Amino acid sequence: MTRGATLRMALRALLRNKTRSALTALGIVIGVAAVIATMALGAGAQARVADAFAAMGTNLLVVFPGSFTSGGARGGAGSASTVTWEDLRAIRTELPSVQRAGPELRAAAQLVSEGSNWNAQVVGTSPEFFEIRHWAIAAGRLLDDGDVDALAQVVVLGRTTADELFGAGVDPLGELVRIRNAPFLVVGVLDRKGKSAMGQDQDDTAIVPATTFQARIQGRVSSSIGGVVLVSAVSADATANAQEEIAALLRERHHLEPGAEDDFSVGNLSEVADSQQQSARTIALLLASIAAVSLLVGGIGIMNIMLVSVTERTREIGLRAAVGARPLDILLQFLAEAVALCALGGAAGVAAGVAISAQLARSFGWATRVDPTTVLLAFGFSAAVGIAFGLYPAVRASRLDPIAALRYE
Repeated sequence: MTRGATLRMALRALLRNKTRSALTALGIVIGVAAVIATMALGAGAQARVADAFAAMGTNLLVVFPGSFTSGGARGGAGSASTVTWEDLRAIRTELPSVQRAGPELRAAAQLVSEGSNWNAQVVGTSPEFFEIRHWAIAAGRLLDDGDVDALAQVVVLGRTTADELFGAGVDPLGELVRIRNAPFLVVGVLDRKGKSAMGQDQDDTAIVPATTFQARIQGRVSSSIGGVVLVSAVSADATANAQEEIAALLRERHHLEPGAEDDFSVGNLSEVADSQQQSARTIALLLASIAAVSLLVGGIGIMNIMLVSVTERTREIGLRAAVGARPLDILLQFLAEAVALCALGGAAGVAAGVAISAQLARSFGWATRVDPTTVLLAFGFSAAVGIAFGLYPAVRASRLDPIAALRYE
């Protein structure tokens, strides 16, 4: 008997009991759909983390000041002003792996326009900040070195802050905004950046020259940087070298003895990104493994139904054997029925999984990404379940004695 004839006979046998076949395949449908949906959520989470860190810069390093110690009590990282403006200049000019470096001073402040007010993060920085963060201008201009040198009271607004102060679609260029009772001229509005990896709205910000920030927002001018230093390496591959060079330079400049603890720290965002992506990947695999258990349960259900089918069709098996069907033909027919059940259930599960992923994205705003490789693996695994759990009933059917089968009542 040809393979095509065997498959047609298997499909006819399944169609004789449509309801039972559908209920038997339901476990496979649920298992495949669950695997695809959970893997889509995991892939979406990884992509979201990657996009968030890519928006911040794949070759970004952050230099944090150290901590203070007083009376045996130690402050947290950043509690001591150990990184100076001279350190920043040295990082910019002396390290071959560093492309750009700029300060980032932060403070929450109330911004007041003519008709509204809004509390936002005010950032004091230099022109390098926008290149390091890959942040483009949507309207107006960015800060320049002249603004920093002149302590200019100018501000570049993030899109969220601009909309809250002036209204969506309103051009705020040339308008005045008061920050800590000091008037600032709006000279630019930034492109939308979206949420950070921590879920914070990066567009809810107002950016001013670092010198102006010290004088007007902090209220003091100091030789130390009251914040962090953002550094971009010349390439993503050079990030680790830049991190080592910065650490060696600052230890030398701060006159730290060999073995002495650093009074600063250098954070590598690519390491943080890798860690978060690994966590998302682990969670996705765990959920997919749990979902795959339902595939095994579905396989056990298929084995059970196929054993029942062998018992019900004992006389049919005996008749086929009597008219010349070989044991291999009988085995292949029952195995084809099991594989067909799983393949049809797998196809329906793929469609259900893709639909569930799309619905989750629409209803809850969750990031999902259906990977074709995952779809193929889930479908292939469902077919493998059919072979694994259909083999025993098929072998049992092929070994029935034709004479005893014909006498079976």
